[in-house]
Amino acid sequence: MATNSMPEENFEGGDFNFEDDADDEQLVASSTNSGRKRLFSKELRCMMFGFGDDKNPYTETVDLLEDLVIEYIAETTHRAMEIGRTGRVQVEDIIFLVRKDQRKYARVKDLLTMNEELKKARKAFDEIKYVGNEGKLK
Repeated sequence: MATNSMPEENFEGGDFNFEDDADDEQLVASSTNSGRKRLFSKELRCMMFGFGDDKNPYTETVDLLEDLVIEYIAETTHRAMEIGRTGRVQVEDIIFLVRKDQRKYARVKDLLTMNEELKKARKAFDEIKYVGNEGKLK
């Protein structure tokens, strides 16, 4: 079973002011509608449909999900920049961050393996193409 590597927040002694939540929601709505380019809308719509949502999900839902994805990517990138060589993100840093989450770790390993296989295939294809062109020149 995968463990959640996110730190637990301590809400003890919390003096919650729920009136601030309305202000936060307006802030999120204004930042969402500020014309920021949506990077993952198409992919998220396809993923949502693949996981059982409607073929055309609500735009607000896609926007919220995209905000969460971008926040996760930014947070992970910042954490990775603090590990190893400060200010640089390396593959090893990402692996270190997801090492305790078995699903993420397995996915990262699969993607890295696939990347290596694609590099080898491209190199082999380029060598065959180069040898084929060399023979035509003579």
